[in-house]
Amino acid sequence: MKNRRILSAALLATLVSAVAALSITVLPATAAKTSTCPNGHVNFGVEPYDAGAKFTGAYKALTAALAKNLGCSVSLIINTNYTAEVEAMKANKIDVGEFGPLGYIFAHQIAHAQPVAVFADKNHKPVTYTAALWVPKDSPIMTVADLKGHTIAFSDPGSTSGNLMPRYALIKAGLNPDKDVTIKFAGGHPQSLLALVNGQVDAAEINSQQQTTATAAHQFDPTKFRVLWRSGPIQNDPITVRGNLPAAFQAAVKNALLKLTPAQLKLVDTELGVDSGPMVPAKDSMYANIRALVAAEHLKISDIG
Repeated sequence: MKNRRILSAALLATLVSAVAALSITVLPATAAKTSTCPNGHVNFGVEPYDAGAKFTGAYKALTAALAKNLGCSVSLIINTNYTAEVEAMKANKIDVGEFGPLGYIFAHQIAHAQPVAVFADKNHKPVTYTAALWVPKDSPIMTVADLKGHTIAFSDPGSTSGNLMPRYALIKAGLNPDKDVTIKFAGGHPQSLLALVNGQVDAAEINSQQQTTATAAHQFDPTKFRVLWRSGPIQNDPITVRGNLPAAFQAAVKNALLKLTPAQLKLVDTELGVDSGPMVPAKDSMYANIRALVAAEHLKISDIG
């Protein structure tokens, strides 16, 4: 698998260092200690599916609300990449983690991550999103098969919409992703979108969440680009609990998340590009289609990290 970066090495190193060092501890509103949380403290991990002050602020708000409901301090850990979060949970460095669907499959397999809650819309229906391949509006590329010989920006090897799904679309179109096209991993969804906008690639994956947030931020004008392919609905990120933690703690995290109000979740929902709603219970079966694609593409965690 090709893994060439669009960002300069120096800039990427700076971003990675900044993300790797980011660990924010939030104390609960009440001073009362609780025996519910292991050692009275929780490490909450999230994948870097976006970047910047709004992303960090959204998850600071989420962990603050979680700390209040659990009655113990919560540290927010924004990982360096998708695979790093799986490895961190495996090493018992993360107790609760939000994973993308592909990351969840490996977290469940390797760290026994147990899904407890997912984001929902105002009607309490689990939120979904889509993956897509985009080209400039005036591009001569009209089909996925026409991408042969061209460069494509994907976000990250561990991303569902930024690798797994569009990679499978290439395969279904009769292309070998490792030989027939040049895949450039940009380092994240925002970078993949900007690579297309800035003319650095012929095509790029842009998922519906990134399209929504980038359009709202005036970083992307969808009228200047065209969709070649779009996936079916993808179940949104589950929040999980490490499987070797007590059942009582897993239940407490689930209850704490389900008690969060749409107002408390608004900032994260905005990052995810969805209408503010509550969280609803998650099930492993929600990700059966992702697990099937992992099997079909014979992926292992070493392939995505």
